[in-house]
Amino acid sequence: MGDPNAWYYCLTHQTAEKGVGCRGGDRMGPYPDEATARRALELAGRRTEAEDEADREWRDE
Repeated sequence: MGDPNAWYYCLTHQTAEKGVGCRGGDRMGPYPDEATARRALELAGRRTEAEDEADREWRDE
């Protein structure tokens, strides 16, 4: 279901939505506010890049 006060990013509609919205498998979050939810893809990309770098460093040790 989701927290009715939390923000999520809907992958289907590519929008931020508050509370209960599209099904959970189509959403990212929860996020503390609308602005953060709107940046969900950017944040996920940054985290992925950081983890990829950590993996490269681990393999090189």
